[in-house]
Amino acid sequence: MAAKIKKGDRVVVLTGRDKGRSGDVLQVRPKEERAIVRGINTVQRHQKQTAKQEAGIISKEAPIHLSNLAIADPKNGKPTRVGFKVLDDGRKVRFAKRSGELIDG
Repeated sequence: MAAKIKKGDRVVVLTGRDKGRSGDVLQVRPKEERAIVRGINTVQRHQKQTAKQEAGIISKEAPIHLSNLAIADPKNGKPTRVGFKVLDDGRKVRFAKRSGELIDG
């Protein structure tokens, strides 16, 4: 099945404590059906000191389930569903069902 959400996409959170907020997808984990979104679902973790990092409490993004995310419409930024269509040149592209705008450019 084709991926509806990809790395670099702008997404809106539909449910949870970050409902309504948006961010860019940093990583998608298809086997787990989860994604990491910049600035969304941040958690605090206690970090041991290593050669690279100091000890302390750090904030980082935790994975969020794909069902809780929706692509932000390129036209107005509202959440939208994703459709697929084949262009005249043979490319398969994603488009926003809300406005009809192409997501893949």
